Amino acid sequence: MPITNEDIMTRGSRTGLGVVMLAALVAGTGARPAAQTGTFHQLLPTPSTVAYGYYDAAAHPVLRIKSGDTVEIGTLITSTPSRLEASGVPADQVQPALKAIVDQVTDKGPGGHILTGPIYVDGAQPGDVLEVRIQKIRLDIPYAYNAFGPRSGFLPEDFQESRMKIIPLDREKMVADFAPGVVIPLHPFFGSMGDAPPPAAGRISSAPPWINAGNLDNKDLVAGTTLYIPVHAPGALFEVGDGHAGQGDGEVDITALETSLTGTFQFIVRKDMHLQWPRAETPTRVITMGMDKDLVVATKIAVREMIKYLMEVHHLSHEDAYMLSSVAADLSITQLVDGNVGVHMSIPKAIFTK
Repeated sequence: MPITNEDIMTRGSRTGLGVVMLAALVAGTGARPAAQTGTFHQLLPTPSTVAYGYYDAAAHPVLRIKSGDTVEIGTLITSTPSRLEASGVPADQVQPALKAIVDQVTDKGPGGHILTGPIYVDGAQPGDVLEVRIQKIRLDIPYAYNAFGPRSGFLPEDFQESRMKIIPLDREKMVADFAPGVVIPLHPFFGSMGDAPPPAAGRISSAPPWINAGNLDNKDLVAGTTLYIPVHAPGALFEVGDGHAGQGDGEVDITALETSLTGTFQFIVRKDMHLQWPRAETPTRVITMGMDKDLVVATKIAVREMIKYLMEVHHLSHEDAYMLSSVAADLSITQLVDGNVGVHMSIPKAIFTK
């Protein structure tokens, strides 16, 4: 059923309308607008408020907001009730919203992620940047899973059978009990946060990360960080999902600690920024990113984006920016398993004394 503008506005303002939210992060990627106030919205995952497995400039928005607004967004574990129950999750611990979406949503694919959205941000136009301030992340269920199959992951030739493991989460101690004697600290983040790709790309799979961000699987994007995404379609059309309780760089078997999360985000339309690739910022570091089917190409994109950042924001020469990237920045493989591989490069803010 098509969603009307009235539906969008009703869903978006049904909780906490008029709550004022203040910007919280310290700038690090150049001149930023003054702290903005805005309206608080809540968006829950339902059969009519998710995009199942895709990003698309033609997708109908399920919520319309203004720059400066804050949205609390619920997301669901990327799986099906039958698979979770077959792996040992009690039926009463499978979220009803997941059951409803898997049963009722018929427009699925080509990817497999259940993404909440899209959210239309007034004023966002192609060429702008959508600043996404990740304010809070909450674990919604007491378990996660990790799984692999014989046709996925980085070593499919070494494993001939699928395997899925349910991993209990202790939300008070913020640890995962992976196995007897193996306890993993939790660092919740969203594997997929992105906006619409260029309209000419049509509907794209939620699996490969690209210029619209999407399935970045970057474990550094926890609460208190900011993601900057180039805008390619009017309204940006932001979507989020693929909740992770934690992950290692590389995500080598194709999954992390997959779980359901609720996040609180503030959205700022940046007319003063112009990016070709996503960029991020933590309280202590600035992160550039590159994605491509080829690991070398993805790495070169991340390095060139760092050089560009250093030249534009810190006014270094091309040569000095290259040298500083070599002596002070760190390269990491974000993930190797989603079609386009991901690489990110980070540099500490503390080295800049001005």
